[in-house]
Amino acid sequence: LSGSPVKRQKMESVLDQLKHHTTVVADTGDFNAIEEYKPLDATTNPSLILAAAQMPVYQELVDDAVAYGKKLGGSEEEQIKNASDKLFVLFGAEILKRIPGRVSTEVDARLSFDKEGMIQRARRLIDLYKEAGISKDRILIKLSSTWEGIQAGKVLEAEYGIHCNMTLLFSFAQAVACAEAGVTLISPFVGRILDWYVANGDKKTFEPSEDPGVKSVTKIYNYYKKFGYKTIVMGASFRNTGEIKALTGCDYLTISPKLLAELSKEYVKLTPTLSVKEAQACDLEKIHLDEKAFRWHHNEDQMAVEKLSDGIRKFAADAVKLERMLK
Repeated sequence: LSGSPVKRQKMESVLDQLKHHTTVVADTGDFNAIEEYKPLDATTNPSLILAAAQMPVYQELVDDAVAYGKKLGGSEEEQIKNASDKLFVLFGAEILKRIPGRVSTEVDARLSFDKEGMIQRARRLIDLYKEAGISKDRILIKLSSTWEGIQAGKVLEAEYGIHCNMTLLFSFAQAVACAEAGVTLISPFVGRILDWYVANGDKKTFEPSEDPGVKSVTKIYNYYKKFGYKTIVMGASFRNTGEIKALTGCDYLTISPKLLAELSKEYVKLTPTLSVKEAQACDLEKIHLDEKAFRWHHNEDQMAVEKLSDGIRKFAADAVKLERMLK
């Protein structure tokens, strides 16, 4: 029966059902994908902007960013840095024309261990958005979830009212520190955690509910809801639709166009797996982490240490490639 057209008309796609329980965010810099899947928010990162900037259709934005860098003058390095920031903001501004919510724009990953550098760069991006007529309420500034990044997020939120999205989050220690810092949103990575376990263990396939990335985000969600933290949990970096379905009910999920397409063509009943009620009944204990405790707990998680450093290196490498292109 499920294959008959009559039945299918009545049933919503998995993507449409997911939107009833979870805020769906598009993980892309491609405007067409955003228009097609109608997410509330969109996230970008250096790798996504690099990919989009190489498409002929976006050449005009690249030209505008280069012209802006030249106009401000200074050394070649300064011109490229200004052009790069401008390009991120131009993409963000275009994305905001297509979504009702917020766009995430990432601070250069090479500043991941420089608290003051991240604060300065975040404020600069917000100023560029302001010049473009866009209020800071529609922007999430993405920062690496290093100790320095989390403390930069704390300052940006408390002193400047700048909303932050903490990215490259792999360990429970990172999640606890972000909650204590009072940041707006975290992006715990699901697929990259799975990648690590597949590469470093004997087990090569996991049922969605047993997926190490899904389990990690479930624990973080439960901890936040049990102890009343306001920080939004946004699962990110998915490898398959099974991981997404297993996190139905999570506050937000940011999903690539490829997986959004798969979800929009699938017709099965979707049941929420995460809920505030269940979270409040779980047996997690509240912990507090100062810098020493954070570094120790994070360091005890080999996967998280390796994936955080790997993620920073990859985003930094793509930032360099982007700069070369602008040069």
